Amino acid sequence: MPGSLRTLLRGQHRFMSQHYKVIGVSSNGDALEEVNQKEGVEIHAIEMTRTITPLKDLKATYLLYKLFKKEKPFIVHTHTPKAGTLGMLAAKLAGVPHRLHTIAGLPLLEVTGKKRKLLDIVEKFTYSCATLILPNSYGLNDIIIQNKYTKASKLKIIGNGSSNGIDVKHYDSALVSEEKRTELKAKLGITDSDIVFIFIGRIVKDKGINELVKAFDNLSSKTANSKLILVGPKEDHLDPLLPETEALIKENKAILAVGVQKDIRPYVAISNVLSFPSYREGFPNVVLQASCMELPCIVSNINGCNEIIKHELNGLIIPTKNELALEKAMQFMIDNPEKREAMIAYTRSRIIERYDQDFVWNEILKTYKSLEQ
Repeated sequence: MPGSLRTLLRGQHRFMSQHYKVIGVSSNGDALEEVNQKEGVEIHAIEMTRTITPLKDLKATYLLYKLFKKEKPFIVHTHTPKAGTLGMLAAKLAGVPHRLHTIAGLPLLEVTGKKRKLLDIVEKFTYSCATLILPNSYGLNDIIIQNKYTKASKLKIIGNGSSNGIDVKHYDSALVSEEKRTELKAKLGITDSDIVFIFIGRIVKDKGINELVKAFDNLSSKTANSKLILVGPKEDHLDPLLPETEALIKENKAILAVGVQKDIRPYVAISNVLSFPSYREGFPNVVLQASCMELPCIVSNINGCNEIIKHELNGLIIPTKNELALEKAMQFMIDNPEKREAMIAYTRSRIIERYDQDFVWNEILKTYKSLEQ
C-alpha cells in the first residue's frame, strides 16, 4: 500500500538515498506521489492487493520481475506480507543478489484452519526466497523460530527492534501549544478534570477494539470524569467490529471517534494514557510515539509491546483479549495519579535511549554496507 511506504518508512528513503540510489515501489495513489515529493526518491507503481488474489498476484510478480531485471538492484528490501511474498519471489527470479524482508507483524497468527495452513506455506515460501529476514522485534524472532518458518541463521534484528525508529524531535509534547490543546479539548467536550484514554490505529477487531470499547463503557458508567478518544480508520471490509461495539461507540458520549488524523500529536497531548490492547503486532509505532510524548501505556502482553513497555515502569501490561484486565488497568490509572505520574519519567527518556530514528537508520545502513564485502 502506498500509505505504508509513506508512513511506516517515513524519512528512511531520504536517509538511504545519501548512500544508494533508492526506488520506492508500491500500489499507486497520492501517498506514493508524496513519497516522491517529500523523500526525493524515484517511485514506481505496481498494483498489489492485501488479500489472496492469485491472478492479480501473478501479474504483480511479473511486473516486479520486469522492473528488477531492468534496474538490476543490489538490494531489494520488502515490507508488509504481500509485498514480501511477491517482491522476494520476483527478486529471486530476477537474480537480485541481496533480498531482505522485514517482518513487522504476522497477521496469520490470528487465522485458523485451512487458511492458516495455506498462509504458513506462503510464509515459509517468502522466507525461502529471501537471503535475510529482519524481524522487527525479539518476540517476532522467537515466533518465527517456533513456527519453523526459516532457520535462525537467516534472521537478524536491527538494533533494539523497530522498522524505522521514531523521530523524537517530531513526537514531542512541547510542540503542541496550550492554545491548541485548549481549542481541541473544547471541540471534543473534554474538561480539565477528565482522565483521557486514547487509542491510535486501525479501528478493527485485531487491535482489541471490541474489548477496549466494552471495558471503557463499563468504566465510564462508574467514573464520570473519563473519556476515550479513538483515532484511526475503520476497515469493515477486512476486519469488522462487532455490531454491539459499533452501537456502544455511537451511544456512549464519552467515546470520541475522530477518524483518521494527519497529525496525531494534538490528540496525544490532551490525553493521559494510551490504551493499546492489540492481539498481534510487529513493533508498534503508536506505542513508541505515545511514549515519546510522555504517555504511560496500557498494552497487551505481545511481542513488540512488551519490549517497549516494562510493567509498572512506563506503563501496564495486560493479557490479550481480556476485557476485565483492561478495565482494571484503566481504573488503576485513574485511581493512582501519583503512580501514573511516576511512569512519565520513564516514557520519553526510554524511547530516546533505545529507538531514536537516527540510530535505527544507521543500524539498517550497517546491514546494507555489510553486504558489499
